[in-house]
Amino acid sequence: MRALRLVSLGLSLLVWAVAGAAAEVVSDIGESIYLHGILGSGAPLSGVRGTDGLAVKGADGACVNCHQHSGLGTFEGYNQALTIPPITGQYLFHARGAHADEPVLPYVEWMHGNRDPYTDLTLARAIREGVDSQGRALHFVMPHYALGDADMAALISYLKKLDVRDVPGVTETVLHFATVITPDTDPVKRRAMLDVMEHYFAEKNLFPIGASAHLHTSGKTEYAKSMFMSHRLWQLHVWELTGPASTWPAQMARLWAKEPVLAMVSGLGVSNWAPVHAFCQQQRVPCLFPNVEVPVDDGQAFYSLYFSRGVLLEAELVAKAIDAAKASGGAITVEQIYREGDSGAAAASALATALKDRGIAIHSQALATGAVVPQALLRSSPASVWVLWLRAGDLGALGDAAAAPATVYVSGLMGGLEQTPIPPAWRSRVKIVYPYDLPDNRGLRLRYPLGWFSSHHIAVIDEQIQANTYLACGFLAETLSHMADNLNQPYLVELLQMSLSHRLVNTGYYPRLSLGVNQHFASRGGYIAHFADPTGTRLVADGGWVVP
Repeated sequence: MRALRLVSLGLSLLVWAVAGAAAEVVSDIGESIYLHGILGSGAPLSGVRGTDGLAVKGADGACVNCHQHSGLGTFEGYNQALTIPPITGQYLFHARGAHADEPVLPYVEWMHGNRDPYTDLTLARAIREGVDSQGRALHFVMPHYALGDADMAALISYLKKLDVRDVPGVTETVLHFATVITPDTDPVKRRAMLDVMEHYFAEKNLFPIGASAHLHTSGKTEYAKSMFMSHRLWQLHVWELTGPASTWPAQMARLWAKEPVLAMVSGLGVSNWAPVHAFCQQQRVPCLFPNVEVPVDDGQAFYSLYFSRGVLLEAELVAKAIDAAKASGGAITVEQIYREGDSGAAAASALATALKDRGIAIHSQALATGAVVPQALLRSSPASVWVLWLRAGDLGALGDAAAAPATVYVSGLMGGLEQTPIPPAWRSRVKIVYPYDLPDNRGLRLRYPLGWFSSHHIAVIDEQIQANTYLACGFLAETLSHMADNLNQPYLVELLQMSLSHRLVNTGYYPRLSLGVNQHFASRGGYIAHFADPTGTRLVADGGWVVP
């Protein structure tokens, strides 16, 4: 094994990390240095790379950029060309030997061990001077940091605290997970999601993680000491929220106090997921791929992963299409309609911002509950562009007006994808914003989940929700299988971010999924499509897959 290298990633990885650095509550100076590159005095952390003299400062030089929130490191490049080993206390201060009386060291694929254990003094030297516990030079991209004694002591103390001993939701025999359902969700979608999750968990418990015999430690060799995984069952807790969103944090806090969980898995929400998102960040619990139309995209939170940006992505796709039409010389007058309190409100706001940035004016109309679509829409000029953030009921009630607008963009997520009920007189003018692969393209990828549903006697009542839920459960299972007994919550998020795009996975409704360091949306594009025929559900893309 190679010498321990406390390394920084290449510039590409650093850019990702800095752009998405998590905003977390900082409890001590060591944590502030590690996560944000801020010293106890409030001054920025500073360092210089040993060979090229490149200076790093503040957030750009924070340890988390390379060594991750978990402190367990990562890798970059094909075939792990550059590895960043764990720097939590149990790895730094662990002896290189493999005596039977030593504690088991949880396995990390890129861990290094051919050096003497660090002491506080040799670790301080490594951080300041770039040499390991035996005086050998660390990798050249590891900065030499200017840290005073008090800040150094705080940082080393924090590295020791990163050793996770008592993980929420983990017992010797059970892994606890939760799925959150907001009160505004469709009962049909609720049943669709839970049916998949309950069957998946039941099947998982027939073959608990850790079934492979070679993962059990013998305590006699370094490899065996590292590869240990215990048998644990999965238990699902359904957190059904009630009442106004202002009460959800207190409800989740009570549920958490009753039974903490290792992660939130899947879940179901409509127009407001922000309280759940904030709870996961506050509790530092992974929130993995919920079924939501309006995910939170604040660029700060570390613990939430989503399949896509939902209607916010749709707004970007519409903005790009309208901008292209403007560039071709067409006169653009944009009107949009949404219902107050629905997902379309967030989409309309995002579209207005995006068009303003492009110098395109837009007029928005918010419909109150029970209000009908304004008749002005039916009489609008052929030169107008309309964007409808409306549900199937509103779209189906548009009627067969002969003077329909020239171009109408409709939210696929809100309207029902290829089942969107567009009246015949509107079909030739309507463009469906479609953040998935088109039906004709995804059929092969859906064979496996649909076959699994059939073999488990699961009625397919919402194919998209059920396929995404199945995929979320599968990602969780695959990631846990690589974690051995290192059941560290930030490590779970990091492994998903590092490995998702490298897996041979069934992506269901999506043509491709990928995540990088501190990236939180696995699918970033979609289609603008139209109905191919006066009747039926066949869609044809206006162009290729678009990533705004």
